[in-house]
Amino acid sequence: MGGYILKRLVSAVPVLLGITVIVFLIMALIPGDPATAILGSYATPENVAKLNADLGLDRPLWQQYFVWLGNMLTGDFGTSFALNRPVLDEVLERFNATLVLAGTAFVLCAVLGVAAGVASASNQYGAADKLITFVVLLGISIPSFFLGMMMILVFAVNLRLFPVSGMWPIYGDRDLSALISHLTLPALALAVVATGVIARLARSAMLEVLRQDFIRTARAKGVPERGVIWRHALKAAMVSIIPVLGIQAGFVLSGAVYIEIVFQWPGVGRMLVDAILRRDILLVQGGVVFVAACYVLFNIAVDVAQGLLDPRIKT
Repeated sequence: MGGYILKRLVSAVPVLLGITVIVFLIMALIPGDPATAILGSYATPENVAKLNADLGLDRPLWQQYFVWLGNMLTGDFGTSFALNRPVLDEVLERFNATLVLAGTAFVLCAVLGVAAGVASASNQYGAADKLITFVVLLGISIPSFFLGMMMILVFAVNLRLFPVSGMWPIYGDRDLSALISHLTLPALALAVVATGVIARLARSAMLEVLRQDFIRTARAKGVPERGVIWRHALKAAMVSIIPVLGIQAGFVLSGAVYIEIVFQWPGVGRMLVDAILRRDILLVQGGVVFVAACYVLFNIAVDVAQGLLDPRIKT
């Protein structure tokens, strides 16, 4: 297993390098001069030229990339132009909020999606299967940002059951109950689409397993149906479900951008949108690369978990 993990880590290096190239080029090709955006009303030709020289933006593009990459490999992501603080400190601070939101949404979609898929497959073509399929298709069809706005309108504005926005109350204690009340709506809005996808694929995986010989053998031996479903069939189906969970983890992480804007959640997604509007290049590049690296590492963890369940994958 150690060799397999090492091989997966080595294979992730070209992916991360490719991400850095793409992110750097996209930011370099955005129209406008970052120095002019930073200086604002003080953007005289002399000041712009001096700031470009100080920031290294007057160098050839390939030199800028290798300087930025070299600094990043040593842990120096640069300093935010607009915030005047290290990029890594800002990203880590905002990532904590994103991790709370995306982590909660991922746990919800994984548990609810797998449970819905198992229940649907266990009652194929029955009333429960049809109801779950209808709800799942409805959830997949609704964009998360639109669902978030409707949830704010119904549960926050009209019913006043949850806060409208933010991660903490403006006044009052910042305890666990306050966090849960602010987290409920954005986490549910973010989890709905991923839950539907996981439920559909979990149902397909379970139906395929339930038709296999060892399931018929377990039933012939008198194993209770609940044990057949949850102890035998689900364990075999998880080999196919786990890669889907990895893909949906990326969807939840990227979808957090929309939800953070809708609910004014102080995470990485909202930070990146604000940084793009301010042309804060180093903050955008550092944030995107950090999130991409987390996503790659999570997929490696998913591959390792899949290899533990099915040793054939490692070969």
